[in-house]
Amino acid sequence: MPSQSALVHTFNGIPFSTRSSKELLHTLDSFEAREDDVLLVSYPKSGTHWLAEILKNLYRTQQGANGCGTVTLTSPIEFGDPSKYEDLRNLPSPRLIPTHLNYKMLPVQLKTKKCKMIYIIRNPKDTAVSLYHYYKDNPNLPTIDKWTTFLEMFLRGEVVCGSWFDHIHSWEDHKNDDNVLILYYEAMKKDATRSIEQLSNFLGVNLTPEKIHEIAMKSSFSEMKEQAQKENINPNNTVCALTSNKQLIFRKGTVGDWKNHFSTKQTKIFDAQIEEKMNSSQLMKCIEYEN
Repeated sequence: MPSQSALVHTFNGIPFSTRSSKELLHTLDSFEAREDDVLLVSYPKSGTHWLAEILKNLYRTQQGANGCGTVTLTSPIEFGDPSKYEDLRNLPSPRLIPTHLNYKMLPVQLKTKKCKMIYIIRNPKDTAVSLYHYYKDNPNLPTIDKWTTFLEMFLRGEVVCGSWFDHIHSWEDHKNDDNVLILYYEAMKKDATRSIEQLSNFLGVNLTPEKIHEIAMKSSFSEMKEQAQKENINPNNTVCALTSNKQLIFRKGTVGDWKNHFSTKQTKIFDAQIEEKMNSSQLMKCIEYEN
């Protein structure tokens, strides 16, 4: 069992789990992108696995409808060591590649080749609560038992993947790029069918309304959580650089759970940080953010 201090390291001022080696982070720009790669991006605990499941179902449904090929879901691009690049080269296209990296850290070829990128954003209060429980239950992360301590770390950007605020800002200048689609967790929960239509159009996957509704049903949180309970854990088959244990990933998936954790004082402090750091952000204005 590694020591607490050995579970996290810092790269370019950002904390990372040691499951993302420094050697790999130093060599990200050696990643060979393909024009049909699809990047699935989020800050941790923002709906990455949910969105990945929707996309897998979308491609599977397309395959059943017209015989087109399916998608290859890879492990996160920052997971492991540089030897993973050889494994990625051997995977068939199109590749769906998850990551929690901010825009500035993305491998350069993903940008120059205009690969399609899907960025999902979640209410930062719910994100903080979900990440707190993740820290408590995940043996790959340091133990932080007190919610107060964790929230202070979150606001200072001292948790894995760094500042939530900086992560959002890194995408601000690219929100209108043709190869970028921004999705919002709360809007997807409210109307999954509409979000799947957006994804279908963005990826050029033509499906009937009936098929889109079918995907929404298959991709519900309850369905995914139930399926995760049945699956064997494979440490090499993960959509998350922080764990391969899906039972840690699917906790509640609800909107507004932050109200069960934040005190009135904590809410005021958090809201003040939002006002100070995100006042100019157009992405922030689209988040269903309840005071």
